[in-house]
Amino acid sequence: MENLVKYQGSCHCGVIKFEVDAPQTIEVERCNCSICKKAGFLHLIVPLRNFQLKQGKEFLSEYTFNTGIAKHTFCKVCGIKPFYTPRSNPDGIDINVNCLDTVPKSIKIVEFDGQNWENNAHTLAHKST
Repeated sequence: MENLVKYQGSCHCGVIKFEVDAPQTIEVERCNCSICKKAGFLHLIVPLRNFQLKQGKEFLSEYTFNTGIAKHTFCKVCGIKPFYTPRSNPDGIDINVNCLDTVPKSIKIVEFDGQNWENNAHTLAHKST
């Protein structure tokens, strides 16, 4: 198993800061569902134990839709969505790789068909274990 690196991340205005442990070379999904496509979110799903919110909990706002399982969290100040609880992995956390301040050594982008989520979600289930 590859050693994990501690990445620093934040929202645009900097009131929300977090750390996430992930490999040096990461694989992320680019989803074509309605919310991800419009937001440009690149998904780095990790176990919740690999995430730590360092600052800004009071500046987070939550948005849910459809099943209400996914908890989309946004900065109340700048509107950026740096991470959220994904429907595919409600026991994990999904980091927007675009919000990492520490640059990963390598990023592999995999296309994910979120428009047909029910048929494809099983391919993500292993990411939060």
